[in-house]
Amino acid sequence: MLPGVIALMEAPTCLADPDHPSFTSVFIGLPAGQVGELLLERSGVVLRLHLVTSEIEALSVVLPLDALFEVRVQAALRLWRVLMGRRSGPDPATLSPDRVSRLILALRTLDGLEDGVSQRGVAGVLFGQKVSARDWLSHDLHFRMKRLVHFARGLTEGGYRRLLLYPFRGR
Repeated sequence: MLPGVIALMEAPTCLADPDHPSFTSVFIGLPAGQVGELLLERSGVVLRLHLVTSEIEALSVVLPLDALFEVRVQAALRLWRVLMGRRSGPDPATLSPDRVSRLILALRTLDGLEDGVSQRGVAGVLFGQKVSARDWLSHDLHFRMKRLVHFARGLTEGGYRRLLLYPFRGR
């Protein structure tokens, strides 16, 4: 399951706080007996949930102790903050603006290369700098394009799946 999706199930009665108000009002508007993935929008925040049970009186969050544990905890804290009427905080699964820019450059690089444009030509379009053929091999853009092409080809060879696990940085 994606780390930004919060898995919820019925809390064991021995762990549930009997004095804590029920979250039934939070789920008003959902179809009765809803089980599976759903989007919950509260206070301008959209949360991705996976309901394991249709019971919503006393809920608990399922947090597998895996490599994505930290991201899952951050997502669960966002849910708890929203349910408590607090500010949600940042979404741990949102790509940073720099990452989005790099992905866009990678896609544009692949488009150019597939159209038969040389790396030097693609670099000229992407970065607005024309480099002569004589200077290309020692120019900074040459090395920048090599890294970008390597990254872009890695995405096409299955690396795009790592985007689903963002911000997990494991190999």
